[in-house]
Amino acid sequence: MITKDTTIGDLVRKHPEAIPILMEFGMGCVGCPSAQAETLEEAAMIHGIDINQLVDKVNKAISK
Repeated sequence: MITKDTTIGDLVRKHPEAIPILMEFGMGCVGCPSAQAETLEEAAMIHGIDINQLVDKVNKAISK
């Protein structure tokens, strides 16, 4: 299960199917070296994204 504390690097390595969702939310930083250690919550705050909505959508996508 993905949480707000999951790093972007861990998410994209373990669940590459989540990349389109991150992009959909305007998070084009998935490939940036500095973003790899950033948590989803940190990135969501920077991009003005509702973290609960993002985590929910990612978890639904990776559970399929």
